[in-house]
Amino acid sequence: MNSAIIARTTQRNHQVLFCIIRNASSSSSSQSTIRWKRLAYQISGSLLTAGALGYAWAYSQAVHASGNKAHLVPLPWSFRGPFDSLDHGSVRRGFEVYKQVCAACHSLKFVAYRHLVGVTHTEEEAKTIAAQDQITDGPDDQGNMFQRPGKLTDYLPSPYPNDKAAKAGNAGALPPDLSLISLGREDGCNYIFNLLTGYQDPPAGVKGEPNLHYNPYFSGGWIAMAKQLYDDQLEYSDGTKATEAQLAKDVTEFLKWTAERDHDERKKLAIKAVLIFVPLVVISYHWKRVKWASLKSRKIAFYRPKPKDN
Repeated sequence: MNSAIIARTTQRNHQVLFCIIRNASSSSSSQSTIRWKRLAYQISGSLLTAGALGYAWAYSQAVHASGNKAHLVPLPWSFRGPFDSLDHGSVRRGFEVYKQVCAACHSLKFVAYRHLVGVTHTEEEAKTIAAQDQITDGPDDQGNMFQRPGKLTDYLPSPYPNDKAAKAGNAGALPPDLSLISLGREDGCNYIFNLLTGYQDPPAGVKGEPNLHYNPYFSGGWIAMAKQLYDDQLEYSDGTKATEAQLAKDVTEFLKWTAERDHDERKKLAIKAVLIFVPLVVISYHWKRVKWASLKSRKIAFYRPKPKDN
């Protein structure tokens, strides 16, 4: 009798032990399966992302290769780096180039004289420059428009009263506004510089339309604007030698500033943000690991109380 009871008890213990081992093995296998699935998802996501980026890059290169203009020559602009600012001396010289060369045809409708203060000129210099231009204002008491000297609050005047007048004065071509030109063209600064310095004679056997000029950096190769910059074309107020390349570089940097007047301030703000947020991220990560990791990994086990003996 006792031996039978002992045998049944041993058999039950073996069954319980087998169930425990089986549950443990199934639990470990399920965890391993979940781990492998997670790894597979991560690898798949990485491959899809890499494929999408590769396709986008290849598509963009294919579009560039099919273009009908010369590839731009990249230049080492001083403001390209994350900690680099605009060369304000160059911006000032570029304004001189714009006023003496470009302003005859092109407008800067988003730039006011007050924007020059503290960037390229002092307040008195900006007031003097503004007073040299005549601004259309009005109407007066008789309902007529009138001309007056410019003020700091005025925007730089357009050389033409309207688009039709601009086309009539340029053989049917409309000179674009230059306020945002460096953002409106791909690789804007390199485009502007290469365009201004890239005029040349057309290849043999190539004939263009009347009133057009050959420039391989312009789409189609023919542009209505004639070559504008030449060596020693003007005299800089700071004595810098006015070569063609220097003129093009300065006016390009000036147009970079007109399109992004907050360029330097944005970089300063980015540096301040990095200096503030990086320590905050480190502190937050440390706080999470120290204070919350133990709480998140804590397990609560319930043990059924033993029945009391009656």
